[in-house]
Amino acid sequence: MKELVVISGKGGTGKTSLVASFAALAKNAVLADCDVDAADLHLVLAPTVERREVFTSGHEAIIRQADCIHCGACLAHCRFDAVKTDGRAAGEAEFTIDPVSCEGCGVCVHFCPVKAIDFPERTCGEWFVSATRHGPMVHARLGIAAENSGKLVSLVRKEARRIAEEQGRQTIIVDGPPGIGCPVIASIGGCSLVLAVTEPTPSGSHDLARVMELAEHFKVPLVVCINKCDINTEVSRQIEQEVKRRGHTVVAHLPYDPVVTQAQMAGQSVVEYANGSLAEQLRGLWQRLEQEMEKIG
Repeated sequence: MKELVVISGKGGTGKTSLVASFAALAKNAVLADCDVDAADLHLVLAPTVERREVFTSGHEAIIRQADCIHCGACLAHCRFDAVKTDGRAAGEAEFTIDPVSCEGCGVCVHFCPVKAIDFPERTCGEWFVSATRHGPMVHARLGIAAENSGKLVSLVRKEARRIAEEQGRQTIIVDGPPGIGCPVIASIGGCSLVLAVTEPTPSGSHDLARVMELAEHFKVPLVVCINKCDINTEVSRQIEQEVKRRGHTVVAHLPYDPVVTQAQMAGQSVVEYANGSLAEQLRGLWQRLEQEMEKIG
């Protein structure tokens, strides 16, 4: 089984548009959208949700007002300013816990003298298994201000692998999150190949360097695609030189093309929407990626 993870050091490089085309070109693949903080692959693939699960991680403290003796022990011991009071005198004040500020450490639960604080698992979001016109897709939505995105990413990848094994599918295509943080690390660990998508801008070049450092640190094979390469040919040349210097390969130089936006507005990938030059280059890129994964073994 091969797992391709498409990432970018910054948002807006065209990563998801490429994944949508790969989904249309791949045969017998499982798709996974691991950009759980701002998933958008579904906007192109229009999935039909077949399974919906709640994602829980960590705990949150909730004061049972009927049992609270208004002693203020929770307020005194909370280091995160999560315990709020209505300002009345000790013994009379009502205490509540702000769920956004609560870190789930459990200190208030431990020090409450009458055990009036519940400590249930925290609901952080949802994850889904859906059907698309290009095969099954696993995706998720992290709640507002929720944490543990890396754990949710790992869950999405695990479920995608399970489906691939169960259905005999040989390829997993992952739309990874931007940046180099915890969700990106959770996306690339143990994959077959990383495709880093960049653009010829100062921020694109800077953030690609960080992505390459990350892949090198975790010893994950990486290749690079320079998207919208013709908006600044000099920076594109500099990026290619730096990629080669670090021992990686630029597998595609894709030009800027308005057809990408037109395809998005039509709810299609570029290779479904048009048969022009860019679509042909995307087909060639996918063939190159398949060859790279075969070489890795």
